[in-house]
Amino acid sequence: MTNVGLPRYLVRFLHDPAAVVGLIIVGVAVLAAALAPLLPLQDPTQLFLEHRLAPPSAQFLLGADHLGRDELSRMIYGARTTLGLSGMALMIIMSIALMVGSLSGYYGGWLDTLLMGIVDLLLAFPSLILGIAVAGILGPSLINVLIAVSVVWWAGHARVIRGMVLSAREREYVDAARAIGASDFRIVVHHIARNILGPFVVLGTLDMGWIILGIAGLNFLGLGSQPPTPEWGAMLNDSRSYLQTAPQLLLYPGIAIFLLVLGFNLLEDGLRDLLDPMAYRS
Repeated sequence: MTNVGLPRYLVRFLHDPAAVVGLIIVGVAVLAAALAPLLPLQDPTQLFLEHRLAPPSAQFLLGADHLGRDELSRMIYGARTTLGLSGMALMIIMSIALMVGSLSGYYGGWLDTLLMGIVDLLLAFPSLILGIAVAGILGPSLINVLIAVSVVWWAGHARVIRGMVLSAREREYVDAARAIGASDFRIVVHHIARNILGPFVVLGTLDMGWIILGIAGLNFLGLGSQPPTPEWGAMLNDSRSYLQTAPQLLLYPGIAIFLLVLGFNLLEDGLRDLLDPMAYRS
């Protein structure tokens, strides 16, 4: 097999088996979630009480849960819920972190002190405990889980981005932009942000695994998804009582969460190398 015609960065990525495995895992999960309404699946909320805890069969490929609902359908639709919620949380988290980190790192002074004081206050509490507290105050729902995760998780990334901006603002290209009269907004967006984009993407990709775990954990505690909405964390919670009689109900969502988090972590390693500009200098 030849790599003629492929960009060097793509060749490098394809030569990293772990990154390719991560991409396949994430790609399959995203594709299945996106195409769920088009797949020949049963309604994930439809009850077949006569098939409660049924083992895998031609009708139920992964068996049925404690209410006779198709486990395969609930797993795939649960991926839609888990990935959709995690993706929205990631966008909110990284947007807040980018804004706060950029303002703090670029302007410094009292604004830096104020913003980093807020960050230090949030980082003083364990993220999951603080997320549970926020979700508990707001009440159980998927939207409130999204708010809880977004409010808590951005602080650590804001500090990392602040460090990137502090380093980037001292570069010669920023001094040159100031010399020709570029506005602060243009310098931050067109010069600094573009040069921290690679590490920023890697940071977001790595965080996706933690967000999935956090959201699944909150749903497992009953603070998010409410019946009959399928979601992997909630499915784990529903299956606890049937560990002895139907352990596969606990196994399916547990393995799915493990594989998806592993996939994002492997993909992060590949992207880190892919977006490293020093890797392509000869």
